[in-house]
Amino acid sequence: MKAKRFRPYSAANIDSITQLKRLPKSQLREMQAVAKILPFRTNNYVVEELIDWSRIPEDPLFQLTFPQPQMLHKSDLRRITELLATETGYSPEQLKSEQYRIRTAMNPHPAGQLQLNVPEEEGEVLHGMQHKYDETVLFFPKQGQTCHAYCTYCFRWAQFIGNKELQMASGEVEPLIRYLDRHPEVSDLLITGGDPMFMRSSVLRRYIEPLLRHRPGNLQTIRIGTKSLSYWPYRYLSDKDSDDLISLFHEITTAGYHLSIMAHFTHIRELSTLAVEAAIRRIKETGAIIRCQSPIVRHINDDASMWAEMWRREVQLGMIPYYMFIARDTGPKAYFDIPIAETLKLFSDAYRQVSGLARTVRGPSMSAKPGKILVDGITEIEGEKYFVLKMIQGREASWVNKVFYARYDPKASWITELKPAFGERCFFFESNGRGSRTPLKQLRNAAMEAIPEAAISIHRK
Repeated sequence: MKAKRFRPYSAANIDSITQLKRLPKSQLREMQAVAKILPFRTNNYVVEELIDWSRIPEDPLFQLTFPQPQMLHKSDLRRITELLATETGYSPEQLKSEQYRIRTAMNPHPAGQLQLNVPEEEGEVLHGMQHKYDETVLFFPKQGQTCHAYCTYCFRWAQFIGNKELQMASGEVEPLIRYLDRHPEVSDLLITGGDPMFMRSSVLRRYIEPLLRHRPGNLQTIRIGTKSLSYWPYRYLSDKDSDDLISLFHEITTAGYHLSIMAHFTHIRELSTLAVEAAIRRIKETGAIIRCQSPIVRHINDDASMWAEMWRREVQLGMIPYYMFIARDTGPKAYFDIPIAETLKLFSDAYRQVSGLARTVRGPSMSAKPGKILVDGITEIEGEKYFVLKMIQGREASWVNKVFYARYDPKASWITELKPAFGERCFFFESNGRGSRTPLKQLRNAAMEAIPEAAISIHRK
């Protein structure tokens, strides 16, 4: 495989992408305005090998990686565009004020990530970690707080806008090891970001090797969440430290841990290049398993036949279809929004097209505040339609696999927009939270208010 040198593109050098010159200047200005609010980053592999430039702006991979004017409200887009077009130049204070106003209205950290998931030990907040479900701890290494390219729908977009108060990151592995030792219920560690695979292998080793030496708690599985197979497969092939990275994967599996690469494939075209095929083969040779997941989003992959084709291709390449998610209620969700009822139909239509080997996939699933909520179907009882929902993971272990119902709403696209069925005043999980003294509904309301207040304090400083 011929080596390829990584070349990133951001809002600062978006003008250097020659393929964009075919767009009207007005649209390019609007894209630059959106990139002042939402993070934008792509690279030469995406630009040269994934996007069909004859189909822009409708091309799914272009929609996936480049800012679109419709991602902002018309008035917000107009305001930012006007600021950038001012001949005398805009003041940094003006732009910062507008950025703050627009971003804080976009629910920067959904599902109570900062308020409910960050653990404490002996009164100390363990920054850069999350522990929402008993079995799984998330760890965010500080050097992995970026990606080879950003997805326009990314629910962790707030990690990439330069606001450290909204970032989840840690540069120390020792607190993680102590926490795992003290929590024997944890079997899985998910190293996430950003994208841990953006780090040099020598940096990743500084986090992994102490785990292999100490073997903390009851840790059995190390997961690595990454989009690198889609956006930069050369990470495993021809980067200067790709051989050492593959060697590290070998060391993890040889040490007796199950290594699971949690790959994000959003569209079949991400599985179409020789580079991604070679990268997948090389990872599998280490004994690692690759599991594939993605949200379903408007403009990019709202096509049942494409999903079926993608799942079949994943199986063919030796990977495991794992999750179809409903996009979280954050960022430019209105642009990508698909109602729950339509999402369920798309999933079912795709599911019917594949064999049992691809039906390992679960979905559509909402990673919401109480847990992962599967939309299992639609049923009719005494002439009324209801959503059949199942809690497949929860803050409370007793919630797992619990089936419950919501009144059918053809427009609802998130659990907070649904109402309980059969006259119930609230869903079962809205009465308490994991390790909480405060009812979950109150925690939810408090969490929604906390981020804007934090952002206000930063803005005033």
